[in-house]
Amino acid sequence: MHGSVKLLIGLGVVGGLLVGADRIAVGVAEDQAADAAVSSGWMTSRPDVEIDDFPFLTGALAGELDKVTMSSDGMTVTDGRQTVTVHSFRANMSDVKFTDSYRGVTVGRGDGQGVISYQDLSKFVAGGQIVLQYAGPGKVKTSVAGVTVEGKLRSEGADVVVDGFELNGVAAKLNGLAGDLLKPRRFALTGLPTGLSLSEATPEPDGVRLRFTLAPGTRLGH
Repeated sequence: MHGSVKLLIGLGVVGGLLVGADRIAVGVAEDQAADAAVSSGWMTSRPDVEIDDFPFLTGALAGELDKVTMSSDGMTVTDGRQTVTVHSFRANMSDVKFTDSYRGVTVGRGDGQGVISYQDLSKFVAGGQIVLQYAGPGKVKTSVAGVTVEGKLRSEGADVVVDGFELNGVAAKLNGLAGDLLKPRRFALTGLPTGLSLSEATPEPDGVRLRFTLAPGTRLGH
């Protein structure tokens, strides 16, 4: 076997070992980051963490990572009265720097999103006495005395607003209870991870999609 061939084979073996070591290291780091997110109180349930940097060890030794993603199906939010689950939550973080001897990180930029089901959303509106459904872009609907009534859903600052319901026809002749159930509602979502704030709420067929921004310099871990 020619020497050049042996050299190429040797380099291939070494390269494979280095890649394997890099992937092992990133797996350990992902587990540690997930544990830190819970132990620091940033999330109430253990998230799945994905570090996209490759090679990972180069960024780790420099104390910086380009992209980290945390996802969870168990994050909860509250309006101060009811607590509901945010499904398919995902936080995207960029310019992540290690702090305190790798015990925590500081996030340069980030955003996130997740979905609240209409069943859960209805708990925030009239205590669940009406059931909201998707009615098209920017719209939700419910049924009162067998009559379908449409309204609007949007975000204003950190608040989610549900309003614009109009009782027409037979529904307009109902007593004041119906009107009270459909009066404008505004509620703030609290209990979010530190640094995360609501930027948009949009009705979609499978639920209300919430979009978040992450404040620059947010710290995770100790």
